[in-house]
Amino acid sequence: MDQPRKPGERPDFVFYTGCNVLKTPHMALIALDIMDVLGVTYRVRPTHCCGVIQLRTGDTEVSGRVATSSLDKLAEGKAGVISWCASCHVQFTETTIPTIEKERGARPFEMTPFMLFLKTRFEDLRPMLKKRVAMRVALHKHPGVKGVVEAGTELLRMVPGIEIVDLHQPAVGLMSNSLSALPEYKRGLQLSELLAAEAAGIDALVAIYHVDHRELCAHERDWPFRIINILDIVGASMGLHHDDHFKRLKIMQDADAIVADCKDMIAAYRIDPGLAREVVVKAMLNEQPLPLVGTRVDAAGRADYMPSQ
Repeated sequence: MDQPRKPGERPDFVFYTGCNVLKTPHMALIALDIMDVLGVTYRVRPTHCCGVIQLRTGDTEVSGRVATSSLDKLAEGKAGVISWCASCHVQFTETTIPTIEKERGARPFEMTPFMLFLKTRFEDLRPMLKKRVAMRVALHKHPGVKGVVEAGTELLRMVPGIEIVDLHQPAVGLMSNSLSALPEYKRGLQLSELLAAEAAGIDALVAIYHVDHRELCAHERDWPFRIINILDIVGASMGLHHDDHFKRLKIMQDADAIVADCKDMIAAYRIDPGLAREVVVKAMLNEQPLPLVGTRVDAAGRADYMPSQ
């Protein structure tokens, strides 16, 4: 998907989503809508791997080849690359781009996280945030990419009707998946935040990144507040919206029901229903660090913890 422009003309930016935001496409679609409203031209590059998976397994050679190949395909925006995924951003800006700069003598482009790109356009964006969104919200924070949390907080404050509540919770890492090596610690963090959010009486717990949304969104079923992405709020104020099908499906917590709901799309893309069910279980339902009510364990390891109602 590209924003319309003249044939042969380079876009202002390449919008690099990374691989995994495609599981929650409504976020990327709202981001593109915002760029359209701002008059920014772009080319979307969603599937070029950053090489971080290979790097984490110690295969530096393959990681370098994958990242360099992707980097060369991203170098077409006049003003650089806008990134969405925090781990992709760090992999490129701290590993790949500095290495290429040493080898080639020049940086191929600059990469800017989407939140920090929006910060450069806050004055343009401010008058577009017209609709009042009356909500008390708390921001789910990961400070690994400098300035993103601060930009997200400032953006929320620009939305008429938004009240931000500080839950006074630890802010750790790039995104939730960066804590996967410490599963008990991550479960404890998530449970503590949900309890604090309930106690604060907020209307919504708001995440910036896609991974956090995937891990947290199904808890909306069991707690007295919504779990949404920051762009859901920004979009609502601007009159932009895309349905969050991932959350709707994950809240079902039933692989057969999810496959049945998606049967028309599964048929249209000629996907084997059995394979689709396996993917739903592995990539959606099993991605639940803190189990839902009925199977949840608390931070101390006690089973069947139930939130107060």
